[in-house]
Parts: sequence; C-alpha cells; structure tokens
Amino acid sequence: MTGGRHERRWASDTVPDNMLSGGSSPAYTDTSSLNPNDEFVEVTLDLQDDDTIILRSVEPATVIHVDNNTDTENIPASTSSSRSSTMRRSSSHRLRQFSQELKAFSMELRRFPWSYGRASSSNAGGLDSALAARAIRRQRAQLDRTRSGAHRALKGLRFISSNKINGVDGWNEVQNNFDKLQKDGYLYRADFAKCIGMVDSKEFALEVYDAISRRRRLKVDKISKDELYAYWTQITDESFDSRLQIFFDMVDKNEDGRITEEEVKEIIMLSASANKLSRLQAQAEEYAALIMEELDPERLGYIELWQLETLLLQKDTYLNYSQALSYTSQALSQNLHGLRNRSPIKRMSSKFIYYLQENWKRLWIISLWILIMTGLFLWKYYQYKQRAAFDVMGYCVLTAKGAAETLKLNMAIILLPVCRNTITWLRSTRLSSFVPFDDNINFHKTIAAAIVIGVILHAGNHLACDFPRLINEDESQYDLDMSKYFGRNKPDYIDLVRGVEGVTGVIMVVCMVIAFTLATRWFRRSLVTLPKPFDRLTGFNAFWYSHHLFVIVYVLLLVHGWFLYFVKKWYKKTTWMYLAFPVLLYAGERTLRFFRSGSYTVRILKVAIYPGKVLTLQMTKPPQFRYKSGQYMFVQCPVVSPFEWHPFSITSAPNDDYLAIHVRELGDWTQELSRVFSEVCEQPVAGKSGLLRADETTKTILPRLLIDGPYGAPAQDYRKYDVLLLVGLGIGATPFISILKDLLNNIVKMEELEFQDSTSGHSRRSDQSSGSADSSSQSKVSPSKKKSLRTTNAYFYWVTREQGSFDWFKGVMNEVAELDQRGVIEMHNYLTSVYEEGDARSALITMVQALNHAKNGVDIVSGTRVRTHFARPNWKKVLSKTCTKHAGARIGVFYCGAPVLAKELSNLCHGFNQKGSTKFEFHKEHF
Repeated sequence: MTGGRHERRWASDTVPDNMLSGGSSPAYTDTSSLNPNDEFVEVTLDLQDDDTIILRSVEPATVIHVDNNTDTENIPASTSSSRSSTMRRSSSHRLRQFSQELKAFSMELRRFPWSYGRASSSNAGGLDSALAARAIRRQRAQLDRTRSGAHRALKGLRFISSNKINGVDGWNEVQNNFDKLQKDGYLYRADFAKCIGMVDSKEFALEVYDAISRRRRLKVDKISKDELYAYWTQITDESFDSRLQIFFDMVDKNEDGRITEEEVKEIIMLSASANKLSRLQAQAEEYAALIMEELDPERLGYIELWQLETLLLQKDTYLNYSQALSYTSQALSQNLHGLRNRSPIKRMSSKFIYYLQENWKRLWIISLWILIMTGLFLWKYYQYKQRAAFDVMGYCVLTAKGAAETLKLNMAIILLPVCRNTITWLRSTRLSSFVPFDDNINFHKTIAAAIVIGVILHAGNHLACDFPRLINEDESQYDLDMSKYFGRNKPDYIDLVRGVEGVTGVIMVVCMVIAFTLATRWFRRSLVTLPKPFDRLTGFNAFWYSHHLFVIVYVLLLVHGWFLYFVKKWYKKTTWMYLAFPVLLYAGERTLRFFRSGSYTVRILKVAIYPGKVLTLQMTKPPQFRYKSGQYMFVQCPVVSPFEWHPFSITSAPNDDYLAIHVRELGDWTQELSRVFSEVCEQPVAGKSGLLRADETTKTILPRLLIDGPYGAPAQDYRKYDVLLLVGLGIGATPFISILKDLLNNIVKMEELEFQDSTSGHSRRSDQSSGSADSSSQSKVSPSKKKSLRTTNAYFYWVTREQGSFDWFKGVMNEVAELDQRGVIEMHNYLTSVYEEGDARSALITMVQALNHAKNGVDIVSGTRVRTHFARPNWKKVLSKTCTKHAGARIGVFYCGAPVLAKELSNLCHGFNQKGSTKFEFHKEHF
C-alpha cells in the first residue's frame, strides 16, 4: 500500500512490520510449520484519512518456500542455535496466525456479492460502513474500560471457586490429586476435572482443558505434572484478561478469533448443563440469537474478544432490576467497631445484657417453672422425711416422692402448649407481650425432657432401692412401721410389682418409652434406616399414632395416683387435681376441632402438581373461616387417612375468596396425598405448561378434604414492624406468600383511597370557592378514614435448589412486580444449584439473563419479572444494607426453613443489635 494507503495491523500487533507488504506484494511465509493443504489469500486494503477502509482486492497468495538450513548457515557464528530455533518458531507461529486471520476474513467476504478482482462500490460501501461502525464501537469499549467503575465491574470470571484458590495450598491439593490419579507419570484428560476440583462440572472442565491445550498448540490426551502446573497457573491467574481469553478460547474452537452463533449456542448448553438448568438448554438457540443481536448489530455473523468483554462490562447496567443488596458490611463494621476496643469484661457484660433483652420472656417462664418444680420436690422431700417410711427406705423414698410430685405438675402442663386454639386466642391478648407463645412446641419438648428425668428418678428409686430395702427389712421393724401400708405379711418383690401401683407404673413407662422414642427427630424424620417390617416405626405416621398412647397413659396415671401405698385419704390424693383442668381443656379443644372440621365444608377448585414434587390445592373458603396472613391450618384427607391431620401454611391472602395451600412431598402422608390427586389430574397437553392439573370443569369427582383452623404462627405479627425481612428456604416460603399478597392488597387499597381523596378534593375546590374552612376540615378527616400501614418496606428472600421451584409462586411474583409501583416490596430469588456470580461456569448465563430482561423484561431462570441471583445470599451484606437503609427502624426478621440457617441469622441479628438504633427481632419456624 502506498500514498494514502496504510497497512492494516492484525491480531493486536502480533505480526511484524516486515511481514506486510504494500500493493500486491506476496506474503512471506515459513512453510516448514504449515500444512501444505492450507489455502492462503492476499488482501489489499485502503485505509483512508477518515478512518474508513476500502477493499481493493482478494487474490490467491503466492507461497515462497524458504530453506531453513540455508538461513541457518547465514546466521553469524556468534549467534547460538537456540536463539535461531526460537526465532523460527516465533515467526512460524505469527505467520500461521496472520494467515488464519486472512483466511477467515476472506471467508467472511465471500458472504457478500462481489468478485475477487474488483468489488462494486455499493457492496464495498456496505461492508466498509459495517466495519467502520464496529471499529468505532471498539474504540468506545476500550475507553469505557479505562473508567474506574467499569474496571471494577470486570472483576470475576473465576474458573475455580474462590475458596479453593489459596496460593500454594490450592496447588498442593491439586498436586495430591495428581499423585492419586496419575498413570505412568501422566494425568489423562478424563481425570482433569477431578484433579482440579471440578467434579460437579466435568464437561465444563474438559472444555477448559481443550481451550488451554489449543492455546498452547498441544493436542494431547495426557499431561505431565509440570504441564498441569502450567494449566493450573493459567486457570487461577488473577488477571481478568487472561481469564477472559481462556473463556473466549473455549467458545472459539476453530481458533479463527471469532465466535459464531452456533458456537455461542454450544457454550450456553454447556453452561446450562453445568448449572443443572434443563430449561435453559432447551432455549439455547433463542438465547444465542439474543447475544448475537446485541453484540453484532452490524450483522457480520461473528463477534470478537472485545465484544465479549463489553458484554461482561455492561452486565451490571443490564441487571438494574431487583438489584441484589450489594452494600458492603460497612454498617456492621461501624456497629461492632466500638465493641472490638472494649475490654473483655465490658464485652461479656454487653452480650449478657443483650441476651437478657432477647430472651427475657423465655427466661422468666422457665425460671418460674423450675422454681415451682423445686418447691414441689422439696415439699414432698421434707414431708416424707418426717414419716416412718424414711426409717425403712431412707433417702430413696424421699427422692421418689419428690420426683412424683414434679411428674404430676409436668404431666398436667405439657398439654397446655398443644392447646392450639387457646394459644391462637392468647396471641391477640396482652399476654403476648410477656409470654413467648411462639415457643410453645419448644416448651412442650422441654417439659417432656423433665418428665423423662422424673420417671427415671421415681421408677428407678422405687424398683432399684425402695422395694429391695422393704423386702429385706427385719420382721419386727416391718410390723412396727410398714404393716399398716403393705399388710401384715411382708410382700415379695414380685408382689410389689404385680400390684395395681406396680402394673400401672410399668405399663406407663413402656408407653412413654415408645412415644418418646418415636417422637425424636431421627425417627420422625425417617433419618434412621430400619429393616422391614420395622421400617414402619419411622416417619410421621409412627410419631402420630404413638403419641396417642398418652390417652392410655393419662388413664393409668389417674389409677396409679389413686392406689397409693402411703396415702389413704381421698383428698390427699392430688393427681386428679393436677390433671383436671388441662385434660378437660385439651379434650374440649379436640372436641371443638372434631365438630368444627365437619362444619368447614370445602370444595376443591383447582389442583396442580409443580416441579419439585409440590402439590397446590385451591379450595372454597367457608364464610366463617377468618384468618391472618402467616397463619396455618390443619388438613385431613379421608382417602389417605381418616385420622391424620397435618398443618400447612395458608398461601392465599385474607381478602381472597378462596383458600390455598402448597404441599411438598416430605413424608409418607404427603407422598400418598400427592399420589391420590395426581391420579385425578389430566396429563399435560403439548404446548402447555407441562403441569398435571385438575379443576371443577375437568373432573366431577375430586378427593374430599377437611380443614381445621386457623392457628397462630410467628409470622402473623408482621404488622407490628416498620420493615420486614422475610427469608424462606424452599417450601419455607409459603407463610410469606400470604403476607406479600396481603401487603400488595393494602397498597392497592391505599392508592385507590388516595385517588378518591385527590378527585374529591379537586371537586370541592372547584365547587366551594368560599368554603375554605369546611374544605380544610374535610381534608383533615379524610386521611383518618385510611387505615395506614405501619410496614413501610418488605424484603423477601427466597432460596431454593431447583429451577422448577419458581413455578410455585410465579403468579404472585409477577403480580407484585406489576402492581407495586411504590417499591414497597422488594423480592430476591436465589438459586443455589447455579454457581455464584463471577464464576466462569455461570458467566454466560448471567449475560443472557441480563440481556433477556433488558429486552423482554423477563428473568430467564424464574420466568418472572423478579431477578434470580445465583448461589447463596451473603446474609451479612443483606442485613447491613437493611440496617443502613432503615436506620432507627424496628425490623422483623421472619425465617421459615431448615434449622441450619436459623442460627446464622439469629447471630447476625444479635451482632447488629449490639450497637445502633436499628433493632432486628428474629422469629423462626421449622417444617
């Protein structure tokens, strides 16, 4: 090229100047390292002063064969042979890369209708303008990257999880894996994923292996330890450019420096497979076209490295919907900064004071209970110490009688926490201010533990101490002290056990052991595996039926408490006095439930079975059934079992004209319920949602349901708080769906009232020009008619493992996103099966997610308008953001899910409450 022409530089200055010639000069190529079957072309371009490019010609290139031996002989003797070899390899590599780029460029030109000899000006102008437009976009992209904000956005794209990249330690682990997997000193390609710790995404790891191999010009099925170290160094390189190049090479399998739509589709399917997103795999072609539409507006049919970088750079701009709480833990650091500088005594005292503030309700109840038990034990202890029985049986009888008195109390009050109707009513009274009704089941379990201790002390002392000492007593001493209680003839051990007191006591102990054992978590949750037929002793059914053995226990307890050895007067036999009120109250509740469930006639309106084995049931709402959001009800299906009742959170809002529940298969009863309803559901029709469905119009006969409730739960008190933080794990989101719908209904009502007030105010101003005083008085009255909502903001975090789970509440999420114009409700979905944001395995999914929502307003993972985040939330950042945004507010943190996360959230609330005006109050429910 001469005059106004300039040589075009290829591959980021990888081609030396002396390798390019002006005009039609032939290409200079080292053919020793090239495939003789390769075709090469000579391209002549004009680069004008206005930075436009004109194509002059594309012709077959003349290949000049160079004798490497001759060149070597001409090198001065002072130059080493190693340097000559290096130069030849470098020149050969650059020539090959340059030729490949020219060949790809020529292939691209063939898509346009011009000849190789002379291009028509109109067609050349179209290509020129497209290339010029892309060049301008590239310049802008390079400028954007220099900005600090953009530079921060480029962080990420990790191939190995951050917790595994730990310098020398990380390599040591890989080295140990190599030693275990190597064969004859080599690691085979099939074991690469396991060696570097990417077992869960083996296909993705193999693509990384192939990309690095292509980059290093290697085509091998095995590598040595030194080569593995080189691979590991590239994978864990902290440079974003290095990571981006690997990712680009994974897509660019033909090494032409360009990515086509088909290659994008392949990497999308690979990423979807690594993240267990089956739906995304089916739509890979659609999303590949979306990426090409965004990155290739010139429609050249390919994208380059800088365009992929641009998409990563602009990802956060696209993801401006339902942003994650990305505030740092600055608020927590500020709150805890003062504590770090305090002395150990002050820190301990501060923690103790906070503990009292958080648990004072539980503490005073437990303390009162322990004091009453201690008083009863000591009362009987000293009472029997004054009797003749002490002279014969000693301290054993004192301990047995003291324990018996505590057993009477505990067998009575253990019924109170399970009187659910009474507890629900008491929640609405002032007693809820100083009695922790949310802990009723925990208190029930605590009392059960005290009963176990009492039984051991009472029965153990009688059987192992009192009875042996009695039968071994001298005849004279027995006649003097014990004959009036046990008869003139001294009884044998068998006589004592066969008596009414002994038989009833032994049977009660056996029933309690069965019921207590099957009520433990291991048996109730089927965590214990037993051989058949003993496997029936695990599961909820075994827990449910064994608990009804306590009917027998209470009958025997009354008999046992009446036939006493040392008490003969009826008014001193106090067992029935302890039990009378609690037993009658509990029996009354069960009777009420029986008759009320019969009066609550419901009809199934809709049935759907969602992915993740979740059954949703919509039914008619009885006129007298009134409930609050967050409450639950009991459900019975006579077809499954005529006796079992199971609790489920109500997912419909109080203002809805129907009742709805979501049931996940977690036990034998729920599995059978799902099976029964799936049999009456219609199979999915092609082109529809793929769900099993049934309703009144499709089925005339649906299984019958009985309901009972509603019953109180911690979440029903959400209206007491300024801000809500709702956290649900999997099916644990159910109690909060009703709250979100209720909040949304209140928001819509408030907007309607405000609109009515504004229109009525306008009419008053127009019609009553002289009535300013009346108008002002009316305007003061109208706001009082509105029932203001104390809750100003609600943050909902839903964490689930399966993509199909989002179908459960898709309608609710879309409704909230559409109608909540004020932004009162903020929803965040988290999918833990996808690798965290910043991981290369989810990078392309994040790009597609951002683009699709920017274009269509729909999240590709959940299918809703709510953004889905990947991996687990950083709960410290979540609470930090909430604390910073709502300083001085009273924030209610409601959690429903597995107990694992409950402790972490409780500790974080404790940490933030240590200092600062914002107060977090934590409530939990387990399923």
